[in-house]
Amino acid sequence: MIIESVIAFVLIICASSMIYLLGRRVAPKTTQTEAERDVYACGEKISYPKLRVNVSLYKYLIYFVILDSSVLLLAFTSFRGAINVPLILIYLSVILVSGFLLVDGVNDE
Repeated sequence: MIIESVIAFVLIICASSMIYLLGRRVAPKTTQTEAERDVYACGEKISYPKLRVNVSLYKYLIYFVILDSSVLLLAFTSFRGAINVPLILIYLSVILVSGFLLVDGVNDE
C-alpha cells in the first residue's frame, strides 16, 4: 500500500516536471531589451511601493482546510473495504488539537 503511494507520488512529480520543462522550452522567448522593459513616465523611472498583502482572514482558510480535509478523509475511507482505524483516529485527533489551538489563538488579536 505504501509502496504504491510512493510510486504514484514519484510518477506525478516526474510528469509535472516534464510538463513544466516542455512548456519552458516551447514558450516564446522575449525579444525586448532591458531598456524596453523598464517602466518609465516622461523619461523618469517610477518606483512602485511594495505590495502589502492582508492576511487577516487566514484563520478562516485554515478552519476550512481542517474541516474539509477531515470530511473528505472520512468520505473516502468509507468507500474502501478495509479501513485503517488507528491511522484515521490519529489524523482526526491531530485535526482536533489544531482546531483547539486555533480557537485558543483567536483572542490574541
